[in-house]
Amino acid sequence: MIEQIYTYFTIEILYFWVNLGVLPFWLILIFFPSSNINKFLVTSILPILLLSGTYIFALYKSYLNSYDFISNFELYLSISNLSNLFSNNLFLILFWIHFVSINLFVGGWIVRDSQKLYINKMLVAFPLIITYLIGPLGVFIYWLIRIFYAKSINLYE
Repeated sequence: MIEQIYTYFTIEILYFWVNLGVLPFWLILIFFPSSNINKFLVTSILPILLLSGTYIFALYKSYLNSYDFISNFELYLSISNLSNLFSNNLFLILFWIHFVSINLFVGGWIVRDSQKLYINKMLVAFPLIITYLIGPLGVFIYWLIRIFYAKSINLYE
């Protein structure tokens, strides 16, 4: 049975399921930010556990394919080394899971923080969508909105 699971989850299928799997979490964040479903499913440890498990599985597949993990550290030396790493599908899926996980975590933080400051959920929907698509730009837009509701500028909070 494990062999069937292993052969089913190719890099392309894994990519498909990661992208499809985070959509319900994002939809709950955007449309039901103050619901108990959001509290127990999205802003809990559940999505991090699921994405971490997927990351570990991708690492395992990489290990079985004799992926050279030491070469990953070359990405800090030049942009061409980074480009070479992105030509490898195993590295690309590891990066993508990392990107999706961080964006979802930040989306959950935006929702929790906006609830503390009583920011209108319709107003928070826009930076959440941008965070899903572009990450840091969505956080910046939320920060600008947050300034008006918090009535102060905190660079360290």
